[in-house]
Amino acid sequence: MTVASDSQSQDVILDSINEGVFTVDLDWRITAFNRAAERITGIDRPEALGKPCCEVFRASICENECALRRTLTTGKPIVNATAHIVNHLGNRIPIRISTALLQNADGVVIGGVESFQDLSQIEQLRKELQARYTFEDIVGRSSAMTSLFTILPQIAESDSTVLIEGASGTGKELFARAIHNLSRRRNKPFVAINCAALPDTLLESELFGHKAGAFTDARKDKPGRFSLADGGTIFLDEIGDISPAMQVRLLRVLQERCIEPLGSLKSVKVNVRVVAATNKDLAKLTRAGKFREDLFYRVRVVYLRLPNLRQRREDIPVLIDRLVTKFNRLQGKDLAGVSNEVLARLMEHDYPGNVRELENIIEQAFVLCSGGLIELHHLPPELRPATGQVVGEHGSPTTLEAMERIIIAEALRRHHGNRQRAARELGINASTLYRKLSSLRIETPPTDGRSRRC
Repeated sequence: MTVASDSQSQDVILDSINEGVFTVDLDWRITAFNRAAERITGIDRPEALGKPCCEVFRASICENECALRRTLTTGKPIVNATAHIVNHLGNRIPIRISTALLQNADGVVIGGVESFQDLSQIEQLRKELQARYTFEDIVGRSSAMTSLFTILPQIAESDSTVLIEGASGTGKELFARAIHNLSRRRNKPFVAINCAALPDTLLESELFGHKAGAFTDARKDKPGRFSLADGGTIFLDEIGDISPAMQVRLLRVLQERCIEPLGSLKSVKVNVRVVAATNKDLAKLTRAGKFREDLFYRVRVVYLRLPNLRQRREDIPVLIDRLVTKFNRLQGKDLAGVSNEVLARLMEHDYPGNVRELENIIEQAFVLCSGGLIELHHLPPELRPATGQVVGEHGSPTTLEAMERIIIAEALRRHHGNRQRAARELGINASTLYRKLSSLRIETPPTDGRSRRC
């Protein structure tokens, strides 16, 4: 009678837990199965009890990476590992799992216990967020990025030459490809060339092509990048690094839409849209006499300035989510994401290498992290705190609260203190923003921005 009573009490306790919970004996047969586990798997408790757990769950890690088996082997619990199970309808359900040893009153191991959380809604929300905050392959929800997303289709509709300025790693080629993919030239070639990577003689041949015999080793005709891009788009990366002589050649091409291959006496018409990019301030180079003024105005018909990552910190969580998804796919892993401490640390970092640097950080973390969440010790050494605590730039611990303070303060700065517009950008009510300004002790700008137009 006591045993039955104890069993009933155990069922009541387990059924009150919102996460799925089951226990197994040392033969891997299920000995307990709570109501949440029934709901998530679609399998009734009587049907699950006594069966091998692998038959009930048909999980992605059952064969080789069973978390419960690892816990029973090592004696160590596992927290926040991720996997997929197949429910009774054959649907694939993402779950997050934690495991521990099951011991009797004498401390003898008699099996294992595993809890699991259905991540289907979280994954759906993630997909909706990605759809909302991506444009082509560009990710961003900051006002700086959404403003660019708004004008890109209009830019793509025209055939005007575009100049994209931005530091290395800000995604200049991604924007150039987006312009091409949104244009009527999308079914024609997109051809990219890094102008800084080649000396003048090779760059001229690469851009305009050459005829057989034009120089030593030129045994046959070779089309240049402009010819290859005919009908489509050519992307001239790092245009600010080309020599004065090459600037003259390029100016003629932009003026006349004709190229003249090396060794040829004939000009060839090309129908190409030009998108140029540079990590330099081209206007400053022009004023200094290092870049031709006439070429500058030919190139800078439509102008885009890409923000550094530190100028759009609110995009960092979305970028991290996209990168985790990317490396899970590329490396065949199933990491859940980053811990709160890691997110806070990554939100604080200044990223001299911009998005490319963030991508390298996440890729290294994937090498070091075998499952679950990316933690602080998975980050590069320069981002790991020496004391095991995340330390801010002024020596104080960095927390999610500090991260929130950074985002709100920067939104206010961008909108010159206008609380209504800052709240709208952040996706919260103005009253919520006022409460946060008080609770987080955020120093507001001296003006409220109401005299400025929205």
